Amino acid sequence: MQRFAAVIRLRPEKESEYRALHAAAWPGVLAALKRAHIGNYSIFLRDGLLFSYLEYSGSDYAADTAEIAADPVSREWWALTDPCQEPLDTAAENERWAPAEEIFHLD
Repeated sequence: MQRFAAVIRLRPEKESEYRALHAAAWPGVLAALKRAHIGNYSIFLRDGLLFSYLEYSGSDYAADTAEIAADPVSREWWALTDPCQEPLDTAAENERWAPAEEIFHLD
């Protein structure tokens, strides 16, 4: 199992919309995540920053996340959620959620 964390800004004027979307996350989006071996997935909010954490149990993260990106329901979901977000200034080119480095873990 691998752990992944990432951060992105939440546009303040979009907070209520973003919260509402995630309060009623689409079953098709959740199914795509599970098919991609993603579990224990959370998104936290603090001071305008979204922090995501997930656990990956598959063997090819790049291929599995590419499957999510190709999924029509997930793409439709992102069409609604992406405008709510703003990448960090330090994010790489074409990177939305900036990966966070794990510096401590306790099992």
